[in-house]
Amino acid sequence: MSQEPDLSVKIANLILKSPVMNASGTFDLIYEPSYSANGLGAFIPKSVALHEHHGEQAASIFEAEGSLFNAATFLSDGIDFFEKQVMPDYTIDELPLIINISGETADEFASVVERLEKHDTIKALELNLSCPNLDDNGEMFGLLSETTYSLVSKVRSVTDKPLIAKLSPNVTRIQEITLAAEQGGANAFTMANAFQAMSIDIETRKPKLGKVAGSLSGGAIRPLIVYLIFQVNQVSHLPIIGSGGVLSGHDAIEMILAGASAVQVGTANVLNPAAMIKITNEIRDYLIAHKIPSISDLIGQVDLS
Repeated sequence: MSQEPDLSVKIANLILKSPVMNASGTFDLIYEPSYSANGLGAFIPKSVALHEHHGEQAASIFEAEGSLFNAATFLSDGIDFFEKQVMPDYTIDELPLIINISGETADEFASVVERLEKHDTIKALELNLSCPNLDDNGEMFGLLSETTYSLVSKVRSVTDKPLIAKLSPNVTRIQEITLAAEQGGANAFTMANAFQAMSIDIETRKPKLGKVAGSLSGGAIRPLIVYLIFQVNQVSHLPIIGSGGVLSGHDAIEMILAGASAVQVGTANVLNPAAMIKITNEIRDYLIAHKIPSISDLIGQVDLS
């Protein structure tokens, strides 16, 4: 196949020129002017919350066998900083801007979204359902279908922008929660956030993270994410963005075959700032080698025979 393959995909009402984007907080395109955005489908800056959230940071992040283990629930400089310092610097018109939203109550989510609604540069909103819900004893919003529906519907009532529900993998009934998010007004899903995990220093016998448990991301969780994508795709026709362990074009293709329309790259960006360019090129090479004209032809095409 001599013709260049079509890498464009559709997420809600957005046409992305590539299925590859960064996961929130893992790459800063705004302050990396030398980085080419040509191979990206969208850009997602650090999560935006109503207030600042800094928590435990660098000292509680370490590499674990090609994956990352960290203590932070979510990090944000707050909506005031974002509107004053980040939005004015975003000038890449051809690259859709998706904002990840975090909060500790449904009202906080809604307040942030109401303030972002006026920014036409923002093309979609991604809701971090792994945030602790202070109205429910600190349990994550995305652990139950009821709280998932309540949060998504609350946000839907204050915005017309596309909503992407970033689901939690730490659940037993992902399909029920998927449907709750869809019924609440979600237009797409990100599958998924990081897994809760624990690591112990065998010399000190103490947890390696101050909070005991933390979030595990990277290659170790990829097979789990692939299966979750497959399950979500069985019950919903909404687009899925695969997120968790995409280190190569091969990994991205695997998630797309399971049902994802696009992928987010996180840990790989930390290990190699040029990872997304490499992954995009590897996807293109795969399509050419297999004579596949469009990446969309692969979505959900896993052969179960």
